[in-house]
Amino acid sequence: MPEPQQPEGAIAGTGMGGAMDLAVSEATTLEGGRPDGSGPSGKPRSLWSDAWRDLRRNPVFIISGLVILFLVVISLWPSLIASGNPLKCDLAKAQEGSQPGHPFGFDGQGCDVYTRTVYGARTSVTVGVCATLGVALLGSALGGLAGFFGGFWDSLLSRLTDIFFAIPVVLGGLVLLSVVTSSTVWPVIGFMVLLGWPQISRIARGSVITAKQNDYVQAARALGASNSRLLLRHITPNAVAPVIVVATIALGTYISLEATLSYLGVGLKPPTVSWGIDISAASAYIRNAPHMLLWPAGALAITVLAFIMLGDAVRDALDPKLR
Repeated sequence: MPEPQQPEGAIAGTGMGGAMDLAVSEATTLEGGRPDGSGPSGKPRSLWSDAWRDLRRNPVFIISGLVILFLVVISLWPSLIASGNPLKCDLAKAQEGSQPGHPFGFDGQGCDVYTRTVYGARTSVTVGVCATLGVALLGSALGGLAGFFGGFWDSLLSRLTDIFFAIPVVLGGLVLLSVVTSSTVWPVIGFMVLLGWPQISRIARGSVITAKQNDYVQAARALGASNSRLLLRHITPNAVAPVIVVATIALGTYISLEATLSYLGVGLKPPTVSWGIDISAASAYIRNAPHMLLWPAGALAITVLAFIMLGDAVRDALDPKLR
């Protein structure tokens, strides 16, 4: 006789000689986890995978990411959308408005505003990215080591950061950069790193102090893990998220700071093409030729806003309290 058909589901032993009927989904869970891999026996998702999943669903991240990607592309290859020379000027066209082939008009020296606005993105993005990397690396290293070892070095770093926090950024730039004659971006980047690392160091210090008190760090220490292994393998991956959030938001701040210093005449200097330099030159013609100020100032505002929005989206994704 044919064997009786089992109802849809599965039979699992109870451990006492009996059996119980399970649904297909429950049987799958016992055998190999849920189909989506998030069950008890599925591979657990990390903080970074959860954050990336949330970021992909966040329209703020998508919009700001596209804007920043566009800025990076035109910074690397400005000739893709601007075929002119930003240093080529014609005084006969000074302060003229939009013309065919010159949609943004001309500045006070007869230079194409559109071309200078496009090429100005390279300087701003370069300063912002390099300054942020320098601040993040220096501040994270000093703050992380001070928070991990504590004691005298922690106290020394705390007093040192208090001294740097007492220096006004703009006033410090006026004093330090006024004696620099170089027209490159490196003095400005060095100044930003010099005065910007204390903020990141305090964030990294607090994050490391919190992470080193966790049970997995204490267990690794009890098993004989060295200080370098504790820092690199167990503490840094779990303490770096706040640093990334603050650094992402600060990137837009550094771009704005570079434009401010260039506007005041102590940052970048001609012939470097910079939004701050163009805004400074256009401020004297704001009534007669407002287009000279509108386009570089608008590009600066959009860039800073994009990085701030990106930082907010990353913060929301990496902060467990907001889940």
